[in-house]
Amino acid sequence: MYISELKEKPVWQMTGEELLQLLQTVSIKDFKELNTSQETQQSTKRYVYGIRGIADLLGCSITTANKIKKEGHIKKAIIQRGRKIIVDADLALELFAKK
Repeated sequence: MYISELKEKPVWQMTGEELLQLLQTVSIKDFKELNTSQETQQSTKRYVYGIRGIADLLGCSITTANKIKKEGHIKKAIIQRGRKIIVDADLALELFAKK
């Protein structure tokens, strides 16, 4: 059976020999491609929402999170339109660590 046919066949329908043949033909390049795609997914930005999100992120009370926001320690990480608050979590942690 050809490798391209084996790749399309569900694993539960393969014999042990077919599965071993497929696993042996998988190259290190394929594993590297899988790892890089996972790394790019992990590098996407992480956001928290609202004062409660800030409190959970920093591990403090809502009152303390409100004070931190008002003092402007993490101002560059906050986007606010009306009552909606969106915070870039990684940038907020970085800015908070500097203060």
